[in-house]
Amino acid sequence: MSLGLVGRKVGMTRVFTEDGDTVPVTVVDVSNNRVTQIKTPETDGYTAVQLAYGQRRPARVNKAAAGHFAKAGAVAGHTLKEFRVNADQLTSLKVGGAVGVDIFKVGQKVDVSGTSQGKGFAGVIKRHHFSSNRASHGNSVSHNKPGSIGQNQDPGRVFPGKRMAGHMGAEHSTVQNVEIVRIDMERQLLLIRGALPGSRGGGVTVKPTVRAARAVVAPKPAAKSAGARPAAAKPADAKPADAKPADAKPAAKAAK
Repeated sequence: MSLGLVGRKVGMTRVFTEDGDTVPVTVVDVSNNRVTQIKTPETDGYTAVQLAYGQRRPARVNKAAAGHFAKAGAVAGHTLKEFRVNADQLTSLKVGGAVGVDIFKVGQKVDVSGTSQGKGFAGVIKRHHFSSNRASHGNSVSHNKPGSIGQNQDPGRVFPGKRMAGHMGAEHSTVQNVEIVRIDMERQLLLIRGALPGSRGGGVTVKPTVRAARAVVAPKPAAKSAGARPAAAKPADAKPADAKPADAKPAAKAAK
């Protein structure tokens, strides 16, 4: 449970490090995030903060939403997002106040959610990464087909969830554990490493990651046991265990 920000995907660019390496980043505009409601256990049963982003014309706001924004003393926004937070985080927030990019820091890992780009109707090869069949030697216009989709007479139907051709994209998507490379405090911009879901101008939600990357620990060499003692040196005149006495007679040969 942590506070995040609602923003807009501006586009992609790149930044250069001090060593001259180029880093691809996505620019996210998170300016003018304002608190429209604070939920507490006494009134709602849980603690949360509702943020509004963007602006909407008064003619496009219904009476219920207009009353909600007027009660908070905030300008009507086109996006509302609720974040579950701890009770101690509510002390620094107030209804109608602003939340800026200062809640994040450079190098922090975040999760970014948005609506992925719509690809329209797509086949199984593009949508589910199927491999195509042979395109010659008896194949009759079926090299890009999904193949068999059913069974025999029993059960005699196609099970729900079968991977088939259909609408691709335009669904809720989340990219986890991405790094904030740079923060523009003046323009309230976040520069996040890599690609993020959605088209340019699409709405996104940025919040601290729910999982941290596992640290890779190099295996250590096996340590010797502290109680182990080196084998005792044998005396020079010691004979091996399998040595035979000098007066021993050779074994009798087997009769032919």
